[in-house]
Amino acid sequence: MIEMDSNHCQIVEKSLTGKRAVDEQTFASLTILTERLQRLKNMDKIFSSITFSPDVRELKAQKNAVAVS
Repeated sequence: MIEMDSNHCQIVEKSLTGKRAVDEQTFASLTILTERLQRLKNMDKIFSSITFSPDVRELKAQKNAVAVS
């Protein structure tokens, strides 16, 4: 399970740093990581203040802008 989590993290990290293209796999990994973060927040309020970095939030906004276009 940890290996799969790190793979999603690596995909998003490489997309943010330009080491790979931002594509559907990037957005799929970002969706999975978002869902997992939300599950943590639902499990315990100690996780409630955890957020994604500004770069990741911008990437999420980019996906939303593409979906609307």
